[in-house]
Amino acid sequence: MPRAQRSAVLSACVMISALAVAGASAAPLSPAGRPAGRPAGAVASAPSPAAPAPPPAAPHSAAPPPARADEALVLGAEHARAHARLRQAVKGTGGYSQQTRTTSLAALRNSQLGTNQRFPAAVAGRFTDFFPSPDFGVHTALLPTGKVLLFSFERVEADPTKETGPTNTVGRTNAGRAYLWDPGRGTGARAFKKVPPPVVLVPDGTHAPRPAPFFCAGHSFLPNGMVAVFGGNVGGKGGSGARLSFVFDPWTELWYRNRDMSVGRWYPSSVTAADGRQIIMSGQSERGTGTPTPVVERFPALGLPVPWRPYDIPVDLPSQPLRSTAPFRNDYPHLFTMRNGLVYGLGRDADQQWAFDPVADRRTDLPRRPADFRGYGSAVPLPAGHRGPDSVLVLGGDPRDPHTYRLSGKGWTTEEPRAFGRTQDDTLILPDGTLLTVNGAPDTRDYGNGPFNPKADPKYRQIELRDTRGRWRLGPAQRLPRGYHSNALVLPDGRMMVTGDELQQIANDPDIGDGMDGSIELYEPAYLHRGAAGSRPALDSVPAGELGHDTVFRVRSSTAKAVRRAVLLAPTTVTHSVNTTQRHLELRITGVADGSLSLRTPPGAADAPPGYYMLFLLDGDGVSSTAKWVKLGVRPPS
Repeated sequence: MPRAQRSAVLSACVMISALAVAGASAAPLSPAGRPAGRPAGAVASAPSPAAPAPPPAAPHSAAPPPARADEALVLGAEHARAHARLRQAVKGTGGYSQQTRTTSLAALRNSQLGTNQRFPAAVAGRFTDFFPSPDFGVHTALLPTGKVLLFSFERVEADPTKETGPTNTVGRTNAGRAYLWDPGRGTGARAFKKVPPPVVLVPDGTHAPRPAPFFCAGHSFLPNGMVAVFGGNVGGKGGSGARLSFVFDPWTELWYRNRDMSVGRWYPSSVTAADGRQIIMSGQSERGTGTPTPVVERFPALGLPVPWRPYDIPVDLPSQPLRSTAPFRNDYPHLFTMRNGLVYGLGRDADQQWAFDPVADRRTDLPRRPADFRGYGSAVPLPAGHRGPDSVLVLGGDPRDPHTYRLSGKGWTTEEPRAFGRTQDDTLILPDGTLLTVNGAPDTRDYGNGPFNPKADPKYRQIELRDTRGRWRLGPAQRLPRGYHSNALVLPDGRMMVTGDELQQIANDPDIGDGMDGSIELYEPAYLHRGAAGSRPALDSVPAGELGHDTVFRVRSSTAKAVRRAVLLAPTTVTHSVNTTQRHLELRITGVADGSLSLRTPPGAADAPPGYYMLFLLDGDGVSSTAKWVKLGVRPPS
């Protein structure tokens, strides 16, 4: 190929996607492809179970658009096909022009600035950066490296007045994608890295390999900091569940595949139990939407070691069905590991509230929730001081009901309402123990003016803040309205990251042709705006290695005498308003000296399941340090 033509192709590549080159030729991972110098940990040798039967034929099978020969020669076949899909999607924008998107984003920016003028940062915090992302962020996870894993699906539609996800898509275009965002590298394209999921053969009858379609999966953390991901979408009419099981390794920044689950799951939930194993429930089965599975599984199966050390990479490990079942009528239940070792499974239906004992393999009833059916709304395990949570706050999921509902040992109580009802919201525990709700809408794909109408009711852009006495108040507005598939998490520097909702991101994309499909917004809580500039507590160093439960350890702090609280905050992995991993624990301060603090870890694994936590120090005004990571839990003997 002439140099000029090659240069033109590469220039087009940069224009279409500044990030697509990285990892575009990655082969599917296998045990043999493990990086040099990293032992495998426990590797199961038995063959994978037989593939499930194909789902019913879909109404159509999306054929991939043809790739240009010159692009294929320079970029490789798969990368060239990605360019072709993007061009095809841009052609399908119909009457939704780039000018419409640009005008909408400018109007949102102006209205955000106008709204937020009345909220002092020291009282309500403030939204700061807004920048493009290469992924929609349907799923997010904060890794113990400080980076954020974002994954979802390849764009199949650029017109936000149509279905923007590949729910019904069968074939190669029903594919997953994943990226890492490194906050330490800023907010530009260089801060993102493509980390493609393994290529799989999906049992959809097309025999077309593609990056695993793991969107709308469930996920939680293993004790070694890896993200376990379960399920995905095979496609078909209404979507159907995949049996896929993966982990993402934050240390090598690679995906690894495990044996398929016993059943397909689309929209499942998973949670880390006190022993470090993952408990997986619900999800639409291989038979399609409307058939959630009652099968409960754990990963890894009993008898296999739990991946504990950073180099314990689970590959080809099986999950294990339990005897007890979880017959949720609807998907994505909220799951929480409580201080008594039980897993609370809180269904969207009021009469499906259960407690699971993963040791005895038994399910018992919890009291019926006072509110009726709730869609995708938040639930939070409430901070309980030095112990793990013994109560849960359920909120959101019904645009007509602003109340919040608390489940504790005494049953359900109706708590103080928020300003208005909303669904698709995300509620986070901040380091100071307060709660913050962000995102929300009246309903799925409906922002207040009917489904698939990107025009949104502006009130849903305002955050709500709950103090430690349970009182709510409205705060500043985010840039985009974000409802279905929106997400948020707390970063180690104390800021909050907001992303998700591919419909709104597409509707407000400043350049629909550049391959940067998503967007991220950052929020600085009020505790970052109190006191003199640069007066945050200092956390200078923490111990390396594992910390046992109920153990005293020492940290270095040049501001030790000003510290009043030490807090462990578990990292978030979240999707569809389901956040099973967040947790807030106060540590006892047992000693203060010049330049150091002595702290005691939580009493047991049910209080704080094993894994990585952010350690924050706070002063008397609630101002937090930047966190450092600590590893909680000592590896059990082999």
